[in-house]
Amino acid sequence: MSELTRAWQGLRANTMLGQLVRYAITGGFVTVLGAGLYAVLVETTPMHEQIAVFAAYVLCVAIGYVLHSRWSFRGHGARGNAAATTSRFVVVSLVSYGLNAFFTWAMVRGMDLPRWSPVLPILFVTPLATFALNRHWVFR
Repeated sequence: MSELTRAWQGLRANTMLGQLVRYAITGGFVTVLGAGLYAVLVETTPMHEQIAVFAAYVLCVAIGYVLHSRWSFRGHGARGNAAATTSRFVVVSLVSYGLNAFFTWAMVRGMDLPRWSPVLPILFVTPLATFALNRHWVFR
């Protein structure tokens, strides 16, 4: 591999666009995993759906942290204080959860829109907000 090729790959790997693509792939995987876990729990156990969604959320936050810190934002920022980074990631995850709950409440209850309507901001607004928070605050 030539020096120019290696330099180009290194530059691409650390750009914000590369981080955004890796973040989207990781987030998509974690979302599918959470939805699958939720479905399995509510369909195969007598567990209440709110407990199932919380269990899936907790697992996905843990997996998301590992994947985002090691892949999505690899090489970005300093990682000297793992406790601070982890705490900030949990806060951003709670912000994400709160945004999605707000979109659901506002659009379905407040605006009387169809039950599927919050999916649009959940797929496009929340990920961009959490990407920005993760990039500039969590993995800085």
